[in-house]
Amino acid sequence: MTVPDEHLHLRLRAHARGLHNSTAAVELLIAHRCWLHRADFRDQFLFTGTDFDTAEVTTCIDWPRSVMALNRGRLPCSGSEARMLRIAASIGEGVPVDLREALTELDTVNTALIANAVTRATGH
Repeated sequence: MTVPDEHLHLRLRAHARGLHNSTAAVELLIAHRCWLHRADFRDQFLFTGTDFDTAEVTTCIDWPRSVMALNRGRLPCSGSEARMLRIAASIGEGVPVDLREALTELDTVNTALIANAVTRATGH
């Protein structure tokens, strides 16, 4: 059973709460409207759990494994989709990214999403 997007977004935000970089990466993926809509991404790289103390349900993204799958050709996508995932993973968990390569040929919408994510990651 697939979780409706609004619930997934809330769970991702709950897991990232209080961490600027994690929040920025999650918000970038939500705003990009690609990866979180893909069953192959959701099934392999999103993990949901319940906090024992608060009973809050949260979802995290396995950033390193998702980029590893991308690099190995197991997540076919467009060049800009790959760039957005790599940048989000770098912001969210420090997965190395070549910014020169990652920023090449992005359209104005994706460039603005990344600028917003960088601003959010710095706590602004």
